[in-house]
Amino acid sequence: MRLADHRTDPLGRWIRRLKTERGANKAAVALANKTARTVWALLAWDQEYK
Repeated sequence: MRLADHRTDPLGRWIRRLKTERGANKAAVALANKTARTVWALLAWDQEYK
């Protein structure tokens, strides 16, 4: 979460916007959810992260 302030990619912008609009705790949960869904999809479809 702290590193998001220095990232300029779409994920960094998304996290910064969430932190501003919803607060740091909800942004952290949203990021964990997004990461978990990505990992699940990679495992379920037996693919490598690109």
